Amino acid sequence: MPQRMGLRAMVALARRPRGARLLSHVPMADHAAHSVLSLARYEDPTVGRSLGWDAAAVVGRGRELRRHEGRP
Repeated sequence: MPQRMGLRAMVALARRPRGARLLSHVPMADHAAHSVLSLARYEDPTVGRSLGWDAAAVVGRGRELRRHEGRP
């Protein structure tokens, strides 16, 4: 429970300009907060692609595999 509260506070800080500047003085906390913020926006196609996830490509590979195997 304390970890969850700490993580929420860190993310709340990272979302604000002054909080982000404060976190920049603690590199590990800054990195952790920005990683969590990136995951929160994972479903945004541009963010997902920058993180190595392309939903359209995954769907295309799945359809091609099903077609290749003769499945509906």
